[in-house]
Amino acid sequence: SDVTDERLRPLLRSAGDQGLFTSLYTSLAQQLPREPMEWRRTYGRAPKMIHLEANFVQFKEELLPKEGNKALLTFPFLHIYWTDCCDTEAYKSTVKEDMTRWHNSLRAHSSADWVIIVVETNDTKKKNKTNILPRSSIVDKIRSDFCNKQNDRCVVLSDPLKDSSRSQESWNALLLKLRTLLLMSFTKNLGRFEDDMRTLREKRTQPGWSFCEYFMVQEELAFVFEMLQQFEDALVQYDELDALFTQYVLNFGAGDTANWLGSFCAPVRSWSGLLLRRPIDMEKRDGIQRGEASLLDLRSYLFSRQCTLLIFLLRPWEVTQRALELLHNCVQELRLLEVSVLEGALDCWVFLSCLEVLHRIEGCCDPAQLAANCSHTVGLWAYATDKLKSLGELCGLVSEKGPTSEDLNRTVDLLAGLGDERPETVSSLQSPYKKLKEALSSVEAFERHYLELSHAAMEMYRAIGRLRSARLVGKSLAEFYMRKGDPERAEAFLQEAVKSYTSEGWSLPVTHTRKQIAECQKLLGRTEDYLQTSALLAGDGNLTTEERKHFCQEILTFAAKSNDQSHKVTLSMAVFSQLTRLQFRPATASVHSGAVLEAELTLRCLMPVSVRIQQLAVSIHFDLERAGTNGRSKGASRATNPGTVEFSQADPSAGPASSVAAAGPPLELDEIQDRSPSDNSLNSTGVVCKNTHLVMRRHDTGSPPDTANCVSPPALTVKDGAQMLKVQDVTLEPGNNSITFTAGQPGTYTLRQLYATVGQVQFVLPHIYPSVQYEVYSQEPQLTVEPLSEPLLAGLPQTVKFTLLTGHYAVKKGDALQLSNTDTMPILPSASCPARITSPAAELVGESALSIQSSEKVTSISLPATPPYHTLEFHLEVLCIIPHGPDRPANERLTNGEVRHRPRSYSHPDTPMTAIDQRMSIDCPWSIYSTLLALTFYIPFKTKHSVLSAGNRKYIQVCLQNVSDVNFTLAEMQLTEKQHELLELQSLNTKTQQLLCSKHSLFCLWEVRWKDDPPSCLQCVFSANFSPPKQDVSTFKPFHYQFQLERVSTLYSVRAEILPPAGEQHCRCGLLSGLEVCITRLTEATEGEAAEDSKTDADGPKSTKLMYEVADSSSNWAVCGRSSGMVSMPMAADAAHKVRIEVMPLFAGHLPFPKIKVLKYLPHTAAVAIQPDPDSCVENDSLSLLDKALDDQGDTASIRSRGSVHSVGSGDQQPQRGVAMPRLEPFDAGQVFNHSHTQQVLVLPATDDHIMEVNAT
Repeated sequence: SDVTDERLRPLLRSAGDQGLFTSLYTSLAQQLPREPMEWRRTYGRAPKMIHLEANFVQFKEELLPKEGNKALLTFPFLHIYWTDCCDTEAYKSTVKEDMTRWHNSLRAHSSADWVIIVVETNDTKKKNKTNILPRSSIVDKIRSDFCNKQNDRCVVLSDPLKDSSRSQESWNALLLKLRTLLLMSFTKNLGRFEDDMRTLREKRTQPGWSFCEYFMVQEELAFVFEMLQQFEDALVQYDELDALFTQYVLNFGAGDTANWLGSFCAPVRSWSGLLLRRPIDMEKRDGIQRGEASLLDLRSYLFSRQCTLLIFLLRPWEVTQRALELLHNCVQELRLLEVSVLEGALDCWVFLSCLEVLHRIEGCCDPAQLAANCSHTVGLWAYATDKLKSLGELCGLVSEKGPTSEDLNRTVDLLAGLGDERPETVSSLQSPYKKLKEALSSVEAFERHYLELSHAAMEMYRAIGRLRSARLVGKSLAEFYMRKGDPERAEAFLQEAVKSYTSEGWSLPVTHTRKQIAECQKLLGRTEDYLQTSALLAGDGNLTTEERKHFCQEILTFAAKSNDQSHKVTLSMAVFSQLTRLQFRPATASVHSGAVLEAELTLRCLMPVSVRIQQLAVSIHFDLERAGTNGRSKGASRATNPGTVEFSQADPSAGPASSVAAAGPPLELDEIQDRSPSDNSLNSTGVVCKNTHLVMRRHDTGSPPDTANCVSPPALTVKDGAQMLKVQDVTLEPGNNSITFTAGQPGTYTLRQLYATVGQVQFVLPHIYPSVQYEVYSQEPQLTVEPLSEPLLAGLPQTVKFTLLTGHYAVKKGDALQLSNTDTMPILPSASCPARITSPAAELVGESALSIQSSEKVTSISLPATPPYHTLEFHLEVLCIIPHGPDRPANERLTNGEVRHRPRSYSHPDTPMTAIDQRMSIDCPWSIYSTLLALTFYIPFKTKHSVLSAGNRKYIQVCLQNVSDVNFTLAEMQLTEKQHELLELQSLNTKTQQLLCSKHSLFCLWEVRWKDDPPSCLQCVFSANFSPPKQDVSTFKPFHYQFQLERVSTLYSVRAEILPPAGEQHCRCGLLSGLEVCITRLTEATEGEAAEDSKTDADGPKSTKLMYEVADSSSNWAVCGRSSGMVSMPMAADAAHKVRIEVMPLFAGHLPFPKIKVLKYLPHTAAVAIQPDPDSCVENDSLSLLDKALDDQGDTASIRSRGSVHSVGSGDQQPQRGVAMPRLEPFDAGQVFNHSHTQQVLVLPATDDHIMEVNAT
């Protein structure tokens, strides 16, 4: 019995007991494919897991494959013999004989793939219990008779119809055996088939080889893979067939022909399109098998099989890609093979095929998937649209008059080649067959279908972002509207198309499309747009000269019309001429008022003929920020365009945009500075972008709107009331032309727009880029005074430079500068003072000597005659007097009535020298106001003084430090005292002249001698003369330094003596020694001291309290016991007080004496006397000295005593300000003289044991 279904499956033939097989077939067919098997293929191909399904048919000897039959689809891969015989007699009489006949038939046909299945049931065993062989079973007998070396070819199936574990195990073993044997047979026969197929393919160069025969063989291999659900392998077979056929066609086109290709070169009689709704198109397959198929039949069948497998593989979008390639390739293959095709037949076949593929994809995908993957299908929509348009043009459905009789006959022939509609699409209302037939039936139906397809394709292209493709479809639609006589709709699509061509640089399509746009605009009566497009075409080099002249004449004809201003048209300058160069004369683009500034423009005329321009004008914009009326601008904006500016231009024929244009305009940066209005110092600086409106604007995919590539230029705005530079009656020749403009109005101007007027047509360049400026300045006179060399040193003659920029003012003979004289900075007379006059170009114009006249308050400088905008320079010598005293004279007034401000010295942060600002007032003839100018001088010296003591003898030391970078020679160094005539200052300086180098110091010393009582206060003046080295004596200049000294006499002397321990001649380390301190009063009490002293005994002399303190900061001595104390000292001459303190030396050697300090103790009743001495180099600060004295202590006892004294006497530790507290106050420098300040004492070690190490070799 045959058991088959519609699917392709491996064939298994069953023999033996058919009734038994029929009872087991259902279970066998269901369970066989459940478990996968690993299929290991040959040639190293990767193994795969497959599910085996099979068709079981009854065994017939006449159906066995004959020798040479290589068909795989009808090949029996496995033969099965079924038996349930358990009776010995029955086996011997019938079953063995039948089995032998079956086995011999298989051996005769060389079939070694067989298996015998013995079904055992308990019922059969019970019936034949007496006849069962005692030693061996029926299975063993079968194995011995038929399976001598292949015992696995006999399988026992026990109780197959029962539901038991034994039955299930038996079924599993049987199914595993069947799968294994079937897979082995399949692999072996498939490998043999593939080898035979390769052998056949290798014979393709031999005569008589047929591609159709080979096609059927390899397709059978594809069917086998499909049968095993290996769709990828099946698709590979069809792809190989596709590639092989394509290669033969290409070889044919190259001249290498094959005989079998003749059948495919037959004329095409049918163009019904692809058929993808059947798994296998048997009609076309039979044609291929008979060798009667045409090229379209073979391609259609091959693609239908590929489509089926791709859909099985869930790759529907690859179907659309392959379909588009197929349709294009078929058209080319028909041309290569020179196949005769009715005109329009291929368009019908492509149109039907496109729609068939789209309908097939729609059938296996939901609408959401289709919308998300429209990028895969849009190509088919666009191709179908294009072919339908070609059919409409061929059949006369696009023209305004409709189809002719010839067009109708052609339509009938095309529809006849479609044949009858296929049964699969008869019931569909939107089948490709019905759509094409309806579209070719009438003009209205064609327009409806064509517009539907076109708009669908455009929407899909826009949805996926392919604007260029959408515009190409739109251009095709525009051509359709032009043929239909609807230019308004056509123009919109043409404008979009030319945008794409322009952005991509397709110059010839741009030219062609612009001609179509011009035709539409002329039909619509849009004059301005038509003239703009005509100007573009007149300057387009892709057109012939005659065509360019035609469009240029259109513009000139309109321009020559009546002078009615309402018909004036504004067009873009870029389509008429191009600004290529701008050159200023002079090159600085900056002149003063009254001079001539020329701007030469170079225009490249794009017109093919000469054009007369009534007026050429440049609009200029007045720059308020750089007005140029108060002085010349800094020229920062002109630094980028010096003299000559080159303008980059794009190709007007819509070539590819340059990289600069694609990247946008470059940044136009300018520097801005914020300066202080008082001293013109720089507060901040920054950078500003001047063309932000161009840089930050939105850039569309099209070209910039102000270039020659514009499709429809934007509305051009002409600024009314703008200032203009004009030239009348200019004729522009084709090519470069030079036009010169003249500017003279004062101010800073920016060139904005360029206008060219030709009758009623005005061409406008809306932006001149990069920005260009020129300046006609009107400058006020400026007078500046600056040092000839830096720095200016006070005390020496210094040369300053006067610079007068005359500006618009013409200096007349007799004009003079009036300088106010000052005592602190006089102007030195000069024998001759030459002045230089230079032009704005720094060229020397003339020289003359100045006349300088000085009076008590004013110095008058007569100026030579100087033209406007020239520079007058001259030098003067000035001397800044170094201030040396605190005396301040009465206020003086300048010539303008202002109070003279005396210069005050101050420290400059950039130099160690002290700075002095000197100001002068200058009255100028061109202004009613005085000009205040300042000069900064620097004092080259720093001076300090100090008082030195040697007992009662006093010395004054003055230190002069040269802080400048100049060396000086000092002479006549003197020190005088103003108040005491009997006071003698004896100089101890040996040299009368001394060289003082830069950054060095000089010390001078004088001894102070007096006859009577020492003075309490000294008013001293140090003076010296100085000049640079190797100068004449007359060049020396004085230097003075005043200072004041108070309380310079010595009040107390301190003597100390260290006594060794008893019995010792010298002090010894570690033993206590005695320190005797004697404090002696040297003078009687002065009035000042009497006033300060608050304690007076009623019956005794006046006394004062002193505090002494012994400390050793170097840790050489240990003060034992009390280290400080208070004594009451009579205020009488030679009064003395002795104190003994125990000290212990800590080291051996010559040790310096401990430090002894004496301080004044002031009770709470004493007034706080604060007498600052600004001239003294020693600052009196009781707290700092006391704290320093306390910090110098080292031992514990002294720390305790110090703490008590500090708490009592420290003025800064008071809990409340204003409450009188006792305090300590140090003496001034020189009031206490310590005789033991530098003395030393010999201290011996504690023992005399000495160890000496001697190394002897």
